[in-house]
Amino acid sequence: MEVFNLTLQQMLVMFIIMAAGYILRKGNYIPENSSVAISKILAFFLAPALTLQNMAVNCTPETFIENSRLFIYSIVIVLIAVGISYCLSALFVRNKEKSRELEYQRQIYKYALTFGNYGYMGTYIILGIWGDEMLFKYNMFCLVLSIVVYSWGIYILVPKSENSPGILDNLKAGLTTPTMISILLGVIIGLSGLSRFIPGFVLSSMETAGNCMGPMSMLLAGIVIGEYNLPELMKNKKIYLVSLLRLIILPALFVGALKLMNLPGDIMIVVLIAFATPLGLNTVVFPSAYGGDKKTGASMTVISSLLSIITIPLMYYVFLVLM
Repeated sequence: MEVFNLTLQQMLVMFIIMAAGYILRKGNYIPENSSVAISKILAFFLAPALTLQNMAVNCTPETFIENSRLFIYSIVIVLIAVGISYCLSALFVRNKEKSRELEYQRQIYKYALTFGNYGYMGTYIILGIWGDEMLFKYNMFCLVLSIVVYSWGIYILVPKSENSPGILDNLKAGLTTPTMISILLGVIIGLSGLSRFIPGFVLSSMETAGNCMGPMSMLLAGIVIGEYNLPELMKNKKIYLVSLLRLIILPALFVGALKLMNLPGDIMIVVLIAFATPLGLNTVVFPSAYGGDKKTGASMTVISSLLSIITIPLMYYVFLVLM
């Protein structure tokens, strides 16, 4: 119950920060391009700093071998999630007329049914409740998720044209993002033991910067939502069903299967947080950048984020306390 209460408090803190971002943007207290600046700070500095510091300190040969099975679980679960998304997305968007617009909406549903906001929000929850050691395991598990997001995930979110990049092109670009580079560099530093040669103040600086990632990401979510008409975003009834699948049914399926296999609790924690988080901002950012439909993704982000305040603590309580 203590962890349940901590999880609920963490979600309420995130909601307050998100609400602050919404008010700041809706009231025009910050410039229109604020979301662009904050997203770059997150992507190029805060997230890489936290990841690099955590992997460099915690990734020893012993811990890497001990947690290597997380890669296997991640591969299996994400492949199942992708398969489910293909089946369910066709039920939400029936493209009988072969409309390009409807086909693109189906792609957004595929992404939403496969990935939650495991990066920014998931990291914030894990770090705030379970600390550095669990964050290392979480990063190990999410490495495969990140590779799939940067290849197949981005591929389906970019509206298709003759010049659209393919999956392999996206994968090449994704593997060179600051976050991915920081993961790989952190693993190398940790496994080689070079972390002991890094001055303490450098590691402390990276840790302090990384601790800002959670609040900044929630502020960014609120700012992005503030760019839309909130009542209008809440009208799409399909989004509530997608949110139910995203936040409860799919993570329950995955964690329930692991529970039947009698796996350790730490594995179920990382799986639950990775897949029970609400939809992130990729379904808004990439359609915006390439001229696709961004309203559907914005609706999913708003509704799933609000519902997750209750569903994440509830899912933890049901699967990791009661069962």
